[in-house]
Amino acid sequence: MFPASRYSSKAHRCIRALKTAQGEHAAPPLYTTLNRRACSSVSTPRITTHYTIHSRDKDPRWEGIEMERFADEADVVIVGGGPAGLSAAIRLKQLANEHEKELRVCLVEKASQIGAHTLSGACLEPTALDELIPDWKERGAPLNTPVTEDVFSILTEKYRIPVPILPGLPMGNHGNYIVRLGNFVRWLGEQAEELGVELYPGYAAAEVLFHEDGSVKGIATNDVGIAKDGSPKDVFERGMELHAKVTMFGEGCHGHLAKQLYKQFNLRENCEPQTYAIGLKEVWAIDEKKWRPGRAEHSVGWPLNRLTYGGSFLYHLNEGEPLVALGFVVGLDYTNPYLSPFREFQRWKHHPFVAATLEGGSRIAYGARALNEGGSQSIPKLTFPGGLLIGCSPGFMNVPKIKGTHTAMKSGMLAAEAVFPKVTAEGLDSETAGLHAPEYAETLKKSWVWKELHAVRNIRPSFHNYFGLYGGMAYTGVFYWIFRGKEPWTLKHCGLDADQLKPAKECTPIEYPKPDGKLSFDLLSSVALSGTNHEGDQPAHLTLKSDSVPVQRNLAIYDGPEQRFCPAGVYEYVPLETGDGMRLQINAQNCVHCKTCDIKDPSQNINWVVPEGGGGPAYNGL
Repeated sequence: MFPASRYSSKAHRCIRALKTAQGEHAAPPLYTTLNRRACSSVSTPRITTHYTIHSRDKDPRWEGIEMERFADEADVVIVGGGPAGLSAAIRLKQLANEHEKELRVCLVEKASQIGAHTLSGACLEPTALDELIPDWKERGAPLNTPVTEDVFSILTEKYRIPVPILPGLPMGNHGNYIVRLGNFVRWLGEQAEELGVELYPGYAAAEVLFHEDGSVKGIATNDVGIAKDGSPKDVFERGMELHAKVTMFGEGCHGHLAKQLYKQFNLRENCEPQTYAIGLKEVWAIDEKKWRPGRAEHSVGWPLNRLTYGGSFLYHLNEGEPLVALGFVVGLDYTNPYLSPFREFQRWKHHPFVAATLEGGSRIAYGARALNEGGSQSIPKLTFPGGLLIGCSPGFMNVPKIKGTHTAMKSGMLAAEAVFPKVTAEGLDSETAGLHAPEYAETLKKSWVWKELHAVRNIRPSFHNYFGLYGGMAYTGVFYWIFRGKEPWTLKHCGLDADQLKPAKECTPIEYPKPDGKLSFDLLSSVALSGTNHEGDQPAHLTLKSDSVPVQRNLAIYDGPEQRFCPAGVYEYVPLETGDGMRLQINAQNCVHCKTCDIKDPSQNINWVVPEGGGGPAYNGL
């Protein structure tokens, strides 16, 4: 957490109210948990014990427990300390200073430190940063690696086919910077603090609060001190309520509060279903002789087949030591339940073109995160009484560019500009208690963000054809490069990613090579590099709507795909103690908060909710 001395007096009071028993019971070391779980066979009467599934109102163990929450007031509350949330906060305080207005802006972030849950490639396009903080270079923004070389390839199993990046194609990176996004986000947090934004890392927004008229009132942070069986511990404390005139939701891809808001306000009524991918990333220290700072490599093709959307990146950083950031992205609309994105990533590293860079190096970091790929046709309604959606929560990623930071930042800035005059107006006549700012959506659709996303809207769905990858590339070459996305039609996606899996009996199992411990690695040693950890004695935050569905449907029909699509080994099917069947075991402490399970579960039975604040991965500049 940021040093307490840097907070305002209001922030001090808020922190004291938020202080809980998070550190009362230290979780067992990750390695111990990983090793122990392989031989564990303890049966539990139920898998899910979380209060969002099993109400505490009817549980006698909760009788007499004090459930009142402390409440605090702000002008604007922002959920999520990523690029969008921090940009919104910075812009709000800039406007307040320009107009000499008092404005209290509070930002809550579930990670223990700002940037600790941030993961991206990342090649950063500085457009929005130039607008938000024009003197970012003088302020020491960690953009140390301008792109000096672009390489794009189609890979076969043993060979590489170079593809020229023609002027105007979205894959070009001239003028962009290779960054470690967690470091950049941490720097944004410092800029926000200097302006007077109150940052509260380590506190997860667990609940949306509503006024009696149905408008959003604010959020509540999660309760702490709940035992794994769902009972209150001696150190139980309620979360805190943060009320605001407007609440901005910038949780990142597939935010769990945004999901509730979609239903509450029917925000997805007039848009396509969102489609996603999972991105897996590693950082390596390589032989200095192979290090080419500023080189950005991208590829498509092997090891994926032509009908599975995905690709790779390998970026050479310039941070004083020979580091490369590499990763693999797999579209979550894949159909074969035997596919494992993690193992495809490990297999990709053995391609001769990739292995030549990595051989003799050492892996130092690992992580994974889901990302939005739906484009403009999948963006929901962005505003509602009392709140709005910003950043990757609604999904502003430019898929062919493989970039979303600049658009996320701009969305936060535009939201701030739409909200500021309303929250600072005296005697504003509002129809609802929570202020509504529809101007945000209107200005966004007039901005370069919408123009950029509209131009590439058909590239991702164009891959849904008989020729798959090659048909999509042909479409991009003809309709984007020549017509710049001005075709008078908009292609549709295939529906929810969760609905795309075929039954296991219709698919061929995929035989993956055993990891060699040099280029490719097993899942558990990878998870250990993420630094992920959670309080061990708390209900699993991977909740199941029905505990019977995993075995009766997912295992029976799809051969348990959650044990393959999860990049952290959270889900395992293990034998019952009686020996006459299987049960699902959830290793919640391994979770890296990627949200893939919530997205890809073919039964839509998994609901990801926030664990105790501060839990999760501890990424150091991913």
